[in-house]
Amino acid sequence: MLTDPAFYLVSVPAVMLYGIAKGGFGGAVAILAVPLMALVMSPTQAAAILLPILVVMDAVVVRTYWGVFDRRALQLLLPGALVGIGLGFLTAGAMDDNYMRVLVGLISTLFGVQQLLGFAGRASQRHRAAPAAVFGTLAGFTSFSIHAGGPPLTMYLLPKGLPPLVFAGTAGLFFAVVNLVKLLPYYWLGQFTLDNLLYSLILVPLAPLGVRLGHALVKRSPAKFYYRVISFFLVVLGVKLLWDGVFGLLA
Repeated sequence: MLTDPAFYLVSVPAVMLYGIAKGGFGGAVAILAVPLMALVMSPTQAAAILLPILVVMDAVVVRTYWGVFDRRALQLLLPGALVGIGLGFLTAGAMDDNYMRVLVGLISTLFGVQQLLGFAGRASQRHRAAPAAVFGTLAGFTSFSIHAGGPPLTMYLLPKGLPPLVFAGTAGLFFAVVNLVKLLPYYWLGQFTLDNLLYSLILVPLAPLGVRLGHALVKRSPAKFYYRVISFFLVVLGVKLLWDGVFGLLA
């Protein structure tokens, strides 16, 4: 596959897209990376190739956003995320991921439309343990199972009205922990073959470039515009998940 131009044609944009999203711009749009790479390989292999690259990206994100994050949000979200990763590992291969795609897609679409239309409730601006546990668990589970942890996390953070850099830093640190924890169960499931690790090594130099580009875009974006971009992509990705889930169930 290393001599196939199609591999680079889809993998390079996918890694850059993920890096820009991890840098804080576009947020959940990173979910498009796996389907893009799946044009020339299986989704499972695409996810396995991406995970080591994401860990490198996370290191850049942590350094870039260190001290610029919502500590309370992470305290409430991360325990649920660890539970979600555990559930994903225990149910690996036994659950039809299409049902999860439909559920997350429907919620993401409705929530994103609500945000774009300005119908968000003021009560949701406060951190609350119960919603954080639910969205954290859902983010951990979907990140492990279908690599779609961005929408649930965005649904929790978006109504909080955080400054764009704080929003991006909080999301970046959240997934730095999630992806690091995912390494061990992915290894146990036999995802890290020598071929996949070689493909990761070839693509990893793109990781810091994408993150820094995303960070630069966040710094130059007014808060109102930034959050409308986030909400827009939440709707787009919600519709995509719905589409993939429904057609997967019908196939």
